[in-house]
Amino acid sequence: MILNLFMQNGIAGIMKKAGRYYLTNRKGLAFMTDALPQLKRSASLRQANESDGVHIPPFLIASIASQCNLHCAGCYARAGGTCCENGLASDLTAAEWKNIFLQAAEVGVSFCLLAGGEPLLRRDVIENAARISSIIYPIFTNGTVIDEAYLNLFDEHRHLIPVLSVEGDAEVTDRRRGSGVSDTIARAMAAMQEKQILFGASVTVTQNNMDDVLTWEFISTLRQKGCGIVFFIEYVPAEKGTEHLALGSQEQEVLQQHAAYLKECFDDMVILSFPGDEEAMGGCLASGRGFFHINPHGGAEPCPFSPYSKYNLKETSIEEVLGSDYFRDLQTIAHEAGPHTGGCVLFEREPQVQALLAE
Repeated sequence: MILNLFMQNGIAGIMKKAGRYYLTNRKGLAFMTDALPQLKRSASLRQANESDGVHIPPFLIASIASQCNLHCAGCYARAGGTCCENGLASDLTAAEWKNIFLQAAEVGVSFCLLAGGEPLLRRDVIENAARISSIIYPIFTNGTVIDEAYLNLFDEHRHLIPVLSVEGDAEVTDRRRGSGVSDTIARAMAAMQEKQILFGASVTVTQNNMDDVLTWEFISTLRQKGCGIVFFIEYVPAEKGTEHLALGSQEQEVLQQHAAYLKECFDDMVILSFPGDEEAMGGCLASGRGFFHINPHGGAEPCPFSPYSKYNLKETSIEEVLGSDYFRDLQTIAHEAGPHTGGCVLFEREPQVQALLAE
């Protein structure tokens, strides 16, 4: 399958650049030595499942926390009702998340992106992830709760990779995330750089900040702080009244051009664009084609930006979800949308997605 080859080559590229980052780091090299055979084993599991007629994506996105300590402007999790101050009683337990991670490892998932809310508020879940080292866990965090205990956990378990959310310079970050957040993020980055821990940055790209964040100078500054991974995430206007922040087709093209240029400039950094990089892989990767999303309550959703679930991982296995008619129909909707660069296909076709749930 061409998609599998594209994604496998993409994973190889990611690990090659991570290897350059960790070239002179003892713990990092030990992580790479352990990770490469694990990734090869996971790829073999996916290929075996493919031969049996079950497509297993290499990526999974798990929003492990519904609680968050910040109120960021335009937050899709709050807009979708899955994020609040103290969490919800329906959130999965640490044991339930552990079972999901074990299932994912058994079918061949290589990367599980942990999100929220604020995922680091679920230390019990993070500690379970640390024990399942056959999966690499990028942890998308606001960076404000990284304490000494977490630094030690990341240091000893290099398959846990913190990815800190930034919006540009300190002023722009604080404007969206709250006063003083940028200083807290800077301290966390400095502490991880001192321990030579691989970490990343997640940048939500909007009409307001794209001219600043898509520059050599911005990425160079992050690299000097020790950052080894950058995710450019196109803003999706899940919160009403923020539609003007979303990129138009011209801006999406500029993003892809600049991202390609920056990838060439920084050969020891992983630079990814979502969902723009999907174009090279034939379109939307949601609904199990390249990944799917599990919300804090266990609902299996096509994508964080299309939060509609028909099955729950409390009662249904990952393999059953991936083989469901619901996910196949969602893939058909995305495919029939035709060529698409940037934005979220399923978010833009919300009525069709909701119609599937009513059937």
